[in-house]
Amino acid sequence: MIDQLMPVLMCFGLLLFLIAIRVPIGLSLIAVSFIGIAVETSLRAAIGSVARLPYQYATDWNFSAVPMFLLMGYIASETGLTRGLFRSSRALLARLPGALACASVLASALFAAASGSSVATASAMSRIAIPEMLSRKYDPGLACGTVAASGTLGSLIPPSILMILYGVYSDVSIGALFLAGVIPGLLSVAVYMGMIIVRCSVKPELGGAGHQEEEDRLPLWRMLYDVAPLPVLIAIVMGSISAGLATPTEAGALGALGAIAISMATGQFSVARLMEALRQSALSFTAIFIIVIGGGLLTRFVAIAGLGTLLTDVFSGSEIGAIGLILMIALIYIILGMFIDSIGLLLLTAPLILPMANAAGLDLIWLGIILIKLLEIGLITPPVGLNVFVIQSALKGAVPMPLVFKGVLWFIAMDVLTLVLLVAFPELTLWLPSLLR
Repeated sequence: MIDQLMPVLMCFGLLLFLIAIRVPIGLSLIAVSFIGIAVETSLRAAIGSVARLPYQYATDWNFSAVPMFLLMGYIASETGLTRGLFRSSRALLARLPGALACASVLASALFAAASGSSVATASAMSRIAIPEMLSRKYDPGLACGTVAASGTLGSLIPPSILMILYGVYSDVSIGALFLAGVIPGLLSVAVYMGMIIVRCSVKPELGGAGHQEEEDRLPLWRMLYDVAPLPVLIAIVMGSISAGLATPTEAGALGALGAIAISMATGQFSVARLMEALRQSALSFTAIFIIVIGGGLLTRFVAIAGLGTLLTDVFSGSEIGAIGLILMIALIYIILGMFIDSIGLLLLTAPLILPMANAAGLDLIWLGIILIKLLEIGLITPPVGLNVFVIQSALKGAVPMPLVFKGVLWFIAMDVLTLVLLVAFPELTLWLPSLLR
């Protein structure tokens, strides 16, 4: 067994080394997988794999959903459809303890669902919501922790790029994954807001008690006008998929078309903004595509090396069970999530996790939601939570890093609570997808 594992272990060691020295993860995956395939088979086979795989993914209908959802998010962002989210959310939730923090959760969740990018959400909301909360004397840790954690919700609330990539690799229905993420996403929002309300009720000074200014008194129609575009886009996407009227790719195209139509109706559309959205979408998709090719090559290398079969046999002969496997995966994701971006980590670990999950008889839709929730936690876990550094950069060090991480710990605890509920009650994840069957 050691002889069989040695080439694989050496390749994975090289992969982690390349990632540690900041070689882009897509290039690291491609280089290491190419070397591994060449060692296990031949140089010609490795060259053939590299030549075929880009065409294979470029012609995969499911994968073509990714650029459509990226375009939808960038159009919504570039044309200002997200601009009024925080103001309207603040007015809507003004009577709650910690109203501005609760509004940040709601606005970030909607923004993240449209943009599909945790980093973009954290960066945008840190410039809008955090200064507002600090000016009202909110606890800096609570203010920064709220935005850092809420930005991760875009991975779980559909449409989600991570769900598409997981669906492609696991051969699971992307539409079913989108539906599976609805209740866990809403549950995460509710748990975050519940924690904020309880903390600000017990310690009102956390929510700036005694320093509140008069809130904007927006009429109901104005709040709906500001907030409506993103729920409408999400409803178009999810409604067309759940009704069986469109595939995920077609739904993404409808969402992008809907974003253009709404921006025209609100007077925010321009050709220059559309061109910028197209440019940003192309750049983002190119980066994702390179990572996906690397992940596909790694999957092929793992299969050729027999590692998937070996892991399945080892797991089948062990007594850790399904819950033990979930705990092992959670530990790996939380540790690696501190250093590796979410897309890279998902594609790096999928070839190893899926064979064991199949051997354990786990539902792959349920597992996908668990993995995405774990990836969210990794984005805010000390000492290298990516979202925390994004906020620190956006605020130019106005809030000390230890204070930000202290505030984030409360949200990590809530994520763990949500994860426990999703593991204990799989119906929370699987009920909506079951309606499609």
